[in-house]
Amino acid sequence: MLKFDEQKQLDSVNGALAIRSEIESIVDGICQKGYTNICWLGIGGTYASCLQAEVHMKERSAINFFVENAAEYKKTGNKKVGKGTIVVISSVTGSTAEMVDGVKKAQDAGAKVIGFVDYPDTKLAKMVDYLISYPKNEQLKFFMVADRFMYNAGEFDEYHEFYAELDGHLARGLVEVEKAADELGESIARKHMNDSIHYFVGAGNQYGATYSYAMCFWEEQHWIRTKSIHSAEFFHGMFEIVDRDTAVTVFIGEDSQRALSERVAKFLPRVCANYNIIDTKDYELKGISEKFRGHLSHLLMRAITTRIDVHLEKLNCHPMEIRRYYRQLDY
Repeated sequence: MLKFDEQKQLDSVNGALAIRSEIESIVDGICQKGYTNICWLGIGGTYASCLQAEVHMKERSAINFFVENAAEYKKTGNKKVGKGTIVVISSVTGSTAEMVDGVKKAQDAGAKVIGFVDYPDTKLAKMVDYLISYPKNEQLKFFMVADRFMYNAGEFDEYHEFYAELDGHLARGLVEVEKAADELGESIARKHMNDSIHYFVGAGNQYGATYSYAMCFWEEQHWIRTKSIHSAEFFHGMFEIVDRDTAVTVFIGEDSQRALSERVAKFLPRVCANYNIIDTKDYELKGISEKFRGHLSHLLMRAITTRIDVHLEKLNCHPMEIRRYYRQLDY
């Protein structure tokens, strides 16, 4: 398979799961001391991951939590952020200006920061109050934090059962999903490699993935114009511009908002001949109970879309590492 290192993928996910003991130690200590609320703080792709954590928690937890865009927070602030606030962030480079400014502002207000920063010697890594350095797997790391807070609040009785299944089966399961999705990935890439614009639609913990995939992958890395929209909003504007040739992809997950995306998928064949439906339910995840699949469908979707990316990159002869402007000039 094109650009596929099976052992590297297995090691990456298993390595992320292995840091759960660090996460548990940090979160347990915070819970013992007491806290007021949790702020998921991000920008760009990390903001998308915050949106996924928000959806994951809001139907399960009465914990006081909220999401902030770091650039907005820097300008507007939020009176909810203060002493007793736990801010959760993630950064690859450890130097993103909006995140540095956002963390400083939150700490000046009295907040404590849990930081997943890939490189421990960077500016953000040195700023945060609780540092965990492990690359990639951002959504999985965020969800492990959320799950531990919910477990300690008495809201996730199946915590140990869930993570026993993940430890034993998740890495292998996601590798097999990626293998199974390769043909679909190449088909979608060939079909849409020359799109002038492509619309992505999703809901639930798939909406963060929809937003991120459109912006951070197709726009930033493939240089293809996109628009992302929540499935709940599709019938309040966007569907009026869909015709026979409009390029649309719908992400369908397995959480409580699945029906919102199913409604879009049911409508599209009536007016459009250029759509794709990607449903995580079509992919086996051995060893994972049916009741837990909704927690993980965003990870399955990322395994699937990875196969689109590698084929799109090859077909368009456009390495995904190239940037026109991002970190190439001051802005």
